[in-house]
Amino acid sequence: MFITRLISGIILVALALLFICTGGDVLLAVMLVLSLIGMFELYRIFKVEKSLPGILGYLACITYYLDLRFQFCQDVMVIVLAFLILLLAVFVFSYPKFHSHQIMAAFFGLFYVGVMLSFLYQTRMLTNGQFIVWLIFLCSWGCDTSAYCVGVLFGKHKMSPILSPKKSIEGAVGGVVGAMLFTAIYCYVISAVFKMDDFAILPLVIISGVGALISMIGDLAASAIKRNFEIKDYGKLIPGHGGVLDRFDSVIITAPIIFFLAYYFYV
Repeated sequence: MFITRLISGIILVALALLFICTGGDVLLAVMLVLSLIGMFELYRIFKVEKSLPGILGYLACITYYLDLRFQFCQDVMVIVLAFLILLLAVFVFSYPKFHSHQIMAAFFGLFYVGVMLSFLYQTRMLTNGQFIVWLIFLCSWGCDTSAYCVGVLFGKHKMSPILSPKKSIEGAVGGVVGAMLFTAIYCYVISAVFKMDDFAILPLVIISGVGALISMIGDLAASAIKRNFEIKDYGKLIPGHGGVLDRFDSVIITAPIIFFLAYYFYV
């Protein structure tokens, strides 16, 4: 199991390097595919993955990504409102075929997976985005790895004893500090190798710390949904890791945080 997880992790890192370094339409297409798979995994829990609410969710996600590329809609809220109205129409005119929680899950899935994952692409498209975008992974995966190591060695106080009894406050602190340390090293290397005197390290380290702190919410939220439905993993797409939502649970919530913090306070 450990070897399988390790090999899958190495492949994931290699693919991330390839697609993110390439950027542009390639990265946009990859994020769309990941979003659709993640939405399918979430919709499957609520039993709408192959029904009309789920199909409308997939179509709304595709429309949203096309708008990111071609900017045919001046306000993305038009897409949101159209999707909501269509969902409510399905709910009303097919009543009582679908439960209200299924309609809400279809709406939630678009934002939780499709929209939030898209900020990885949007961060890549920022000024110096080819460097800043890696903060998303340093915050999420770096924090997760550091938190695990510190928690195993020093963890004593439970952070969320009912939801995730293995996570500790010491591990959480270690995760944030670890992510900030990884970011500092990364930024120093980037600024030195590419001779980027304007690549200020301290603001990005602070942004990384905030992102790492919030990434734990994404991790625990994804776990809470699984606990509610008594499932171990969202899927089996990635051997040793589970589904898209299992591997990208913290990335989902970290991506928009890094984007907006970098956009407003750094770029």
